[in-house]
Amino acid sequence: MVPATAGDPITGLKWTRKTTVKVSKELNKGGIEVCARTVARLLDDLDYSLRVNHKKLSTRGSAQARSQRNEQFLYIQSMRESFVREGLPVISIDTKKKELIGCFKNPGAAWVRVPTPVRDHDFRSDATDITVPYGILDIVANRGHVFVGTSYDTPAFAVASVARWWKTEGSPRYPAADKLLILADNGGSNGARCRAWKHQLQVKLSDRHKLEVTVCHYPPGASKWNPIERRLFSHISRNWAAEPLVNIDKMLNFIRTTKTETGLRVRATLMKGDYPKGVKPSVQQMASLNSIAHKVLPTWNYTIAPTC
Repeated sequence: MVPATAGDPITGLKWTRKTTVKVSKELNKGGIEVCARTVARLLDDLDYSLRVNHKKLSTRGSAQARSQRNEQFLYIQSMRESFVREGLPVISIDTKKKELIGCFKNPGAAWVRVPTPVRDHDFRSDATDITVPYGILDIVANRGHVFVGTSYDTPAFAVASVARWWKTEGSPRYPAADKLLILADNGGSNGARCRAWKHQLQVKLSDRHKLEVTVCHYPPGASKWNPIERRLFSHISRNWAAEPLVNIDKMLNFIRTTKTETGLRVRATLMKGDYPKGVKPSVQQMASLNSIAHKVLPTWNYTIAPTC
């Protein structure tokens, strides 16, 4: 067992990659007759345990990358504290996973007398719609808003959602604010290297609403630290656990009824617009951006100011 044994140096917990059947066969070869079930019981007595893989290794493993990662976390913290201190809005944004609308299995369990029958396969062709939930969490006010699109998860859709939030909630909640801090992941429709994302921020948000928009991106592979993941999306997933999203109205209702004891309240809006893929800003349009890179990790931190 020794060559196939691993352990935790802190807790003393041990585990092996050999199955109980293999261990039983090897013991039988040595003249010790024991069944697989008895092997499992003996392993438990010896503090062995069934283990699963843990996703803990970052793909950015160099010392420089780790240093930048820590520096970015500290910078985001300082920016958040600065905006909150000045009474300015801070929002966390992200796209939740796409949801198939129809009688499909939804992860989780619910207290019911009879299980709900659902389709045996999740084929997209069987869905009445494929929705794109784009979430916005007002960190200070503890208010969430999910914009449900039926087109594509594009930069145009992402900025349209943020602009809609600012018009309906942001500006009424912060009437004197002329600055906005956005905390975002480093990829997808609001990625740090996405040219269309920055162009849409300039045109649809900063210029249109005379708003200075500062964006801080979490390092690659650190999306779980984005507040919206644990403070909004996790609660929505629990609210509709084991409930098939048979139509969009049901999905919107589950989002709107999501709440927590700490005061979280959530709104939901259906975005019916078409946001096609592949729309790229021209070189001239990018040259006209009023974007200011920060001194600290400028690729991940920048401010877009109104051009007029």
